[in-house]
Amino acid sequence: MLDLTYDTPKPKVISGAKQDWELVIGLEVHAQVASNAKLFSGASTRFGAEPNSNVAFVDAGMPGMLPVINEFCVEQAVRTGLGLKAVINLKSAFDRKNYFYPDLPQGYQISQLYHPIVGEGEVLVEMGDGTARTVRIERIHMEQDAGKSIHDMDPAMSFVDLNRTGVCLMEIVSRPDIRGPEEAAAYVSKLRQIMRYLGTCDGNMQNGNLRADVNVSICQPGAYERYQDSQDFSHLGTRCEIKNMNSLRFIQAAIEHEARRQIAIVEAGGTVDQETRLYDPDKGETRSMRSKEEAHDYRYFPDPDLLPLEIEQAWIDDIAARLPELPDAKKARFMADFGLSDYDASVLTADTANAAYFESVAAEAGDGKLAANWVINELFGRLKKDERGIAESPVSPAQLAAIVRLIKKGDISGKIAKDLFEITYTEGGDPEQIVEARGMKQVTDTGAIEAAVDEIIAANPAQVEKARQNPKLAGWFVGQVMKATGGKANPKAVNEIVARKLAL
Repeated sequence: MLDLTYDTPKPKVISGAKQDWELVIGLEVHAQVASNAKLFSGASTRFGAEPNSNVAFVDAGMPGMLPVINEFCVEQAVRTGLGLKAVINLKSAFDRKNYFYPDLPQGYQISQLYHPIVGEGEVLVEMGDGTARTVRIERIHMEQDAGKSIHDMDPAMSFVDLNRTGVCLMEIVSRPDIRGPEEAAAYVSKLRQIMRYLGTCDGNMQNGNLRADVNVSICQPGAYERYQDSQDFSHLGTRCEIKNMNSLRFIQAAIEHEARRQIAIVEAGGTVDQETRLYDPDKGETRSMRSKEEAHDYRYFPDPDLLPLEIEQAWIDDIAARLPELPDAKKARFMADFGLSDYDASVLTADTANAAYFESVAAEAGDGKLAANWVINELFGRLKKDERGIAESPVSPAQLAAIVRLIKKGDISGKIAKDLFEITYTEGGDPEQIVEARGMKQVTDTGAIEAAVDEIIAANPAQVEKARQNPKLAGWFVGQVMKATGGKANPKAVNEIVARKLAL
């Protein structure tokens, strides 16, 4: 576990025309389960397939078709709950949420209102300023996704694609513990990171595999603390829900706008209506979608086609034993084992592939700190410039480890190492063989370096006098020697010999 000594982040304060207000935010994150088949059918979940090609009879709501639960989806939900330190309920049940929508062929959605598979958990959300907050998870339940209505293919009609219908979603419901737009984005980002480590959701927001409904309310300073003491939601103000957010940037912008909208209403003497709203990124504003429904509006009742779901503790224990090392634990280990800073460890553990690449380099190079510097600064920087991911890196962990070893042994200088990295990145090859074949090895022969220093000093008597009067100018001689040796001279030896020769 991380040894955290962070302060709790301060709430976001927004100044209205009359007074200051604080934000209170809760999120319902819909995460598509990473599985090959849907929750209640064997139809494929492959993204990008031809419209209506991944649809089984039960997905299409055909008469007499009965749902059969996908055990792997259940396992993925349990795995997610364990990763969020949540209670796994040995008994859960499915309910029907009844409403009409063209892309919902059954006329209802199978969900879990009363008895979810996962109970209370928590997520540690770290902010960039070194603060952290524990956001409480209220529940995680499984449910079917709906299809997709398409309105831009014909001016006179809409089309429906049922490929997503029946895909398993995990709805992760937080408590209203989030206090600002940046925190909300950091929370979703941390959830995505954990699920990617677990392999339970790929977190691809562009494909709609991770979406968030954001509940926003405003309150007077101190009201949140009163809610914490009493658990009375009336202290938090009337909330509005912003639906289907699939961008961290848009989540922040939508919260900011919605908070200011509510403040303007309240300060003008009005009342905020509880409703569902949509965010328009082009206009940078939210707009009303419908009044907020309550559970009874959906006429929930137990699904008659599905028995209660009962799982054994031994099965849960087996899943727990197979969990991978999670981000917080990996970050703490990187800091302890390799002496990395909090920032460097965070960068390297942001993604499982990045972490695995670094560990491979560090193991082969024998120097974790130096390996981290090269992975973060040189490799990640170049990959970002070329818009490549770590899986597309032209430099393998073994190649980068070889460069780090050459630096550590003193065979090449930092400048030569950057040239060597560029050659390896663009041309490939064994770094050690490249150094030998191209004569890139660092000059460590003090006699040869001294000869070069003497030559530069003899040719520049005026500069010598200036350097003796102002020792800072000795750097000019160092630069000239490095230039004369093609950057191959050992910089430390050059500095020592120049200082001695100039008697500085």
